[in-house]
Amino acid sequence: MKINRKTLLVGGAAVLVIVLYALFLRGGNESVSYSTSPVEQGDILQVVDATGTINAVTTVQVGSQVSGVISELHADFNSHVAKGDVIARIAPALFEGAFAQAKADLENAEANVAVAAANTAKAKATQAQTKADYARNVGLTKEGAVSAQAFDLAKASADSADAQVAAAEAQELQAKAQVDQKRASLQIAQTNLDYTTIRAPIDGTVVARTVDIGQTVAASLQAPTLFTIAQDLTKMQVYAKTDESDVGGMKSGQKVTFKVDAYPRETFTGMVSQVRMNSTVVQNVVTYDTIIEFDNPELKLLPGMTAYVTIPVATAKNVVKVPNAALRFKPDFSPSEMRALYRKAGIPEEGDGAGAVRDTKAPAGGRTSASGSPAAAPIKTPSGPRSEIRIVWKLASGKTIEPVSIKTGITDHTNTELTQVVNGKLAAGDALITGVAQRNAEKTSGGPRRP
Repeated sequence: MKINRKTLLVGGAAVLVIVLYALFLRGGNESVSYSTSPVEQGDILQVVDATGTINAVTTVQVGSQVSGVISELHADFNSHVAKGDVIARIAPALFEGAFAQAKADLENAEANVAVAAANTAKAKATQAQTKADYARNVGLTKEGAVSAQAFDLAKASADSADAQVAAAEAQELQAKAQVDQKRASLQIAQTNLDYTTIRAPIDGTVVARTVDIGQTVAASLQAPTLFTIAQDLTKMQVYAKTDESDVGGMKSGQKVTFKVDAYPRETFTGMVSQVRMNSTVVQNVVTYDTIIEFDNPELKLLPGMTAYVTIPVATAKNVVKVPNAALRFKPDFSPSEMRALYRKAGIPEEGDGAGAVRDTKAPAGGRTSASGSPAAAPIKTPSGPRSEIRIVWKLASGKTIEPVSIKTGITDHTNTELTQVVNGKLAAGDALITGVAQRNAEKTSGGPRRP
C-alpha cells in the first residue's frame, strides 16, 4: 500500500499534539522529593578552630654592642649552650688600641694630679712666708721703723700668696676630675673590648645563626642579631589567632588539642594560659592572640611549626540534635501557602533567613502599623548561642511537610542542640528536610506535593 506525503504530515502532527498534552499533564501534577536527615540524640561538643605558630617560651636574640669583623664562631645551628659560654668573637685590635690609649691618658692625668699637688704645696709655703713678713711689718709700722710703702708692699704680697694658693688648689681639683674622666674613658674602652667576646645570655639551644666568619657587623644604629637562642624546648607555646566572636568562650586553664603537619596522625594536648587583649586587625577582621602552653619532652615539635588548634568551649550531654542543614532549609512556597502552614502549626509569623520567629504582640508603649493595629516586634533573646528560635520542616508520614518552631543551643557546626520545641512536635527519630532532591510527576515520584 502506498502512503503519500500528506498522510505522513498529518500523522506526525497528531503525535506531536499527544506528546505536548502529556507534558502539560505531567507539569500540572508536579511533586517534590525532599532529602531528609533524622533527629538524633547524643552529645554535642562546641569547639573553636584556630591556626597558630609554635614558639619557645623564652627566645633571646643575641646581638653585638660593637661594630667589627667576626673572627671566631663557637656555636652553630642546634648547638646547646650554657649561660656565659663564648659563642663568637669580633676582631679586637681596634678596641685593644683604644683601651691602651685610654689607659695612657689615665696615667697622664694621674701625673698631672701630682704636679698640681706640688704646686699647691709651693703656693702654701709662699703664703706662709708672706704672711710672716706682713705680720712683722705691722709691728714695725706701729713703731715707725717701716715706711708706709714697705707696709703696703708686704700686705699686697700676702694677698697675692693667698690667691696663688686658691688657684693651685683649684688646679689640683681639676687634675683630679680629669683623672676620674680618664678612668671612665678607660672603663668604656674596657667594656667595648669585652663586648668583642659574644657570650650566651641564657641556657638553651641555638635556633638561628645569621653571621659567618669574616662578616662585618655594624652596630651604629641598632644592635645586629647574630644568634637566636631558645631557652627550653621541652616547654613550648602555641600563638593562635582567634576571632573576636570566639574569645568570649575561652578561659585560662581550658584543655586544648592540636595537630601539626609533621605528625598528621598524632594529636597533642595543651592548656590555654592567656588570651591577650592586644588585638590585630587585618582587612577589618579582628583577632586576638591566644597563648597555649604544652610540654614537648621528646623535642618532636620545633619552633615555627604551624599548629591547627581545637579549643572546646561548651559541651551538651545526651541532648536532642538537629542537623544544621535542616536549620538552613526553607521551602519554595508562595507567601499564602507559607502563611497557611504557619497558621496550621500555630506559629505566629514567618521570620527572615532560615526561619527566626517574630512575636505578634506589640511592645509596651504601643508601636502600631499604618492601619493602627499593633506592629509585630522581634522576640528579644539573650546574647549567645542559646535561646535562639528557628524553624525546621518535618516530613510527616512521608507525604506532607510541617513547620516546627524550636529553640536551639550550642552547635558543633554539623548538629545543633534542641533545647525546646516552641510550636509543633519534634522528637528523636523524626525526619527533617534538608534540601530538595528532585521534582517529578506525582505518579512517578510518589513524593509529597506542594500544598
